[in-house]
Amino acid sequence: MDTRLLRIGTRGSPLALAQASETRARLMVAHDLPEEAFAIEVISTSGDRIQDRPLSEAGGKGLFTKELEEALLDGRIDIAVHSSKDMPTTLPDGLELSAFLPREDVRDVFVGRAAKRIADLPQGATVGSSSLRRQALIRRMRPDLNVITFRGNVQTRLRKLEEGVADGTMLALAGLKRLGMDHVATEIMPEAQFPPAPGQGAICIESRVGDERATAMVAAIHDRDTGLALACERAFLAALDGSCRTPIAGHARIDGDALRFSGLILTPDGKRSHSIERVGRADEAATIGREAGDAIRAEAGDGFFESWV
Repeated sequence: MDTRLLRIGTRGSPLALAQASETRARLMVAHDLPEEAFAIEVISTSGDRIQDRPLSEAGGKGLFTKELEEALLDGRIDIAVHSSKDMPTTLPDGLELSAFLPREDVRDVFVGRAAKRIADLPQGATVGSSSLRRQALIRRMRPDLNVITFRGNVQTRLRKLEEGVADGTMLALAGLKRLGMDHVATEIMPEAQFPPAPGQGAICIESRVGDERATAMVAAIHDRDTGLALACERAFLAALDGSCRTPIAGHARIDGDALRFSGLILTPDGKRSHSIERVGRADEAATIGREAGDAIRAEAGDGFFESWV
């Protein structure tokens, strides 16, 4: 086994560092290597630095990956660890998603200050979220609520809550579990009512195309079912030209050789929506996702999407 240092690139938030540490721990076990065989390199991204406006205005989800991908391309790091839901559907030339770790819980949670459940919030209460999907779903549930943009990492959002900036916020249960903080959730949202973002709960690893050493190392920790589910969800997103301007939910479940997918698109105000269900073979995951995206786009009509911009 080649024991040269493998450099793992990551954002610097506590959650990103926890995900990079999980990746390193799995690689250590898979290859019987010490911690010293891996270096975690923290790289600041535009998405971390820009906190004063929504991502849709600042440049989209690629803001969380751009600097990491530049470091990959120029050889400063060997692999980059990302939250899958932050990944654009198109990658820079020369880079690929080479592995996915076993998926965590995909559900969202509500963290309430004024009430423990969204349904129990007082009329006109303020809920903060940086996700257009979550904002739209909150508005669909409670049109009377004041929904505001709430940027920052988990700790920042919780601090804003304590400071009274909002009466509640939404977070991914997976992130809280990875931080050992799932106790802060006051309500776990049912998936049927609050479907997740494509890629939610899944850690992905990006590497250079043709880097045989890195590819071989991460292949040992790749989770088949997560990879197939994400192939479907990312194809659905790509068919809809998904970006931070589009409230889109999608979740694929793998059961052996079978796949079941559910998708949802909404207008930002939550008033109009279209949903779709598909079943098929797991080895046709990307095709199922793409066809579901094409079908829901045709059903909604182009005007549905144009009205968001």
